[in-house]
Amino acid sequence: MRLLNRRETLLAASAGGLLGGAAAAASPVAAPGAWPAYPAEEIALWPGTPPGAPAVLPVEQVIETGTAAHHGRMVKGIARPRMKLFRPAKPNGAALLVMPGGGYSVIVIDVEGYQIGPWLSARGWTVFVLYYRLPGEGWAGRADVPLADAQRAMRLIRARARDYGVDPEKIGALGFSAGGHVCGDLATRFATPVYAPIEPADRLSARPALAAPIYAVQSMQAPLAHGGSRDMLLGPDPSPALEAAHSPARNVTPATPPCFLAHAEDDRTVSVENSLEMRAALKAAGVKVETHLFTAGGHGLGLPGPIGAPARNWRTLFALWAQAQGLGLG
Repeated sequence: MRLLNRRETLLAASAGGLLGGAAAAASPVAAPGAWPAYPAEEIALWPGTPPGAPAVLPVEQVIETGTAAHHGRMVKGIARPRMKLFRPAKPNGAALLVMPGGGYSVIVIDVEGYQIGPWLSARGWTVFVLYYRLPGEGWAGRADVPLADAQRAMRLIRARARDYGVDPEKIGALGFSAGGHVCGDLATRFATPVYAPIEPADRLSARPALAAPIYAVQSMQAPLAHGGSRDMLLGPDPSPALEAAHSPARNVTPATPPCFLAHAEDDRTVSVENSLEMRAALKAAGVKVETHLFTAGGHGLGLPGPIGAPARNWRTLFALWAQAQGLGLG
């Protein structure tokens, strides 16, 4: 599947097993290059079995498509949704919930989770990398399963903010590709009931202080939709109404938090028009939006060579923007 090829992964490898930090690894693994050790600390989202579970739970697997020095792991079969926690040495009082992509078929945990987590935590953010359930693995109400996990994650971070040294009003969301869809869905449908409350934390707001859907899947409607993500999220032959209900640009309101969008115009996997449509909707609703479009960068904003260099600076642009929104660099 080309969506994963461009980020050092191959869905064709899905016969293998999936992630260090999940069932395939009982202890932290040294990260490639200069990255710190992968975090041992994690937070379970749900007590016991998550809501809407199939009769037979999926079995978690790790697919390694990288090397011993440069991991490229993906995760599927997530029956135990959770967050991995990167604690900063010098906290700035703000937190980010990070949602990796993977076309809703897998979660690309290294490239869009365990690599960005240390970069952000080195700049003061407390970072929670989300392992959300994949909608095509038998869960009831499949289209809302990733959003349910994202809402629950935001509420747990907010409820336990003091324990993490975080201001409960300074929790943002950042997502990539299909994880960018989860991020956009959270930003626009944070108050939509998608699971039954189970404890007082579920009465808290799930609204992020800001949202950053990066090269994000957004529209579930042709011709903009990424077909694989739509099929996995909505199932076969979704109605136009269902597609619209799960297209974040269709759900923007003035209550949507400020958004940061970044996309490469040569992205052949998820059309840049997804971000342009989202920007137009945000502008129409009077929501603050920062938009960065890059000439080159492909799907992942990391094209090697001089022409791709500007796209690799999206992280710094995001950090400066977040600081301007009050989620400072410390």
